[in-house]
Amino acid sequence: MRFRPSCTGFLMTGIASTLLVVSASAQQIQIDKDNRTIAITATDSARAMADIATVHVGFVAYAPDAQDAYAEGSRASNAIIGALTDKGVAKTAIQSESQSVGETQPYELEKLTPPEQAQKRFQVRQSWTVQTKADEAARVLNTAVSAGANQSGQIDWTVADEKELEAQAAGKALTRARAIALQMAQGLGIQLGELMYASNQAPEGPRPMMRAMAMGAAARAEPAPAPLAIEPNKVERSATVYAVFAIQ
Repeated sequence: MRFRPSCTGFLMTGIASTLLVVSASAQQIQIDKDNRTIAITATDSARAMADIATVHVGFVAYAPDAQDAYAEGSRASNAIIGALTDKGVAKTAIQSESQSVGETQPYELEKLTPPEQAQKRFQVRQSWTVQTKADEAARVLNTAVSAGANQSGQIDWTVADEKELEAQAAGKALTRARAIALQMAQGLGIQLGELMYASNQAPEGPRPMMRAMAMGAAARAEPAPAPLAIEPNKVERSATVYAVFAIQ
């Protein structure tokens, strides 16, 4: 989703001594007839191609009882992690998200035959996140799925230097604020002065991602498929700047 730049502005002039308190900061700005100002709130954004990917991988395994389910889960768990590390993924890049052992919920069994229900009475679920370079996301996902990660597919995209991207967004927002303030000053027949105060907050932008996909045993049939065609997305960060300019 693209963010459209937006801005608002207002002119403040002091006939009598007035005090403006900026809620985003403890700083106070004195407004009077000798210190007239224009205050602008402007929003803009910056975009960059993702260079970091967080791949979500996981599995679900079933068995007639808890002990067999745990044993099957252990086999699948170690096979997936082993496959990833064998392909060069550092263990420090792999983090556990969740793991559980328990009875299968009735709604998951209601469309199965009685023998199938008995075979899937218990289940083990486990998931991880794997951080990698953006152009390695498809290979990581393919490796995990090939090793049995049948509940995988979501990818979160980001950039290595998020602060730099946020700073770019803030800089663009401040430039926009100055341009709006200048237009307002010209319309009022006054001259825009120096920037007196500015604050910004950079709300987190949307992180494009792939939805998780459930992959059954058939997806691991031979021959092994090629990795999915996955391309990094652009990452967007937005910033809102509150700027106060002097007027002459």
